Amino acid sequence: MPRRIRVLVGTVGMLAFVCLYAPIAMALADSRIAETPAPIQAVLYSILGIGWVLPLMPLIKWMERPD
Repeated sequence: MPRRIRVLVGTVGMLAFVCLYAPIAMALADSRIAETPAPIQAVLYSILGIGWVLPLMPLIKWMERPD
C-alpha cells in the first residue's frame, strides 16, 4: 500500500478513535474524577489526556513506514 493511502487511512482512523475516546474520557472525568481530591485529579486528568496516544502508536508507526 502506498504511503499516501496509509496516511489517509490512518488519519481517518485516528479521527474516528478520538471522536469515540473523547466523550468516554469526558464522562469519566465528570462522573468519577470530580469526586476525588485535587492531587489525584491532576494525575487522573494527565492519564486521560495522554491515554489516547498509547493505542494509536502502532497506527502512527504503520502510517510512517516507508514504501
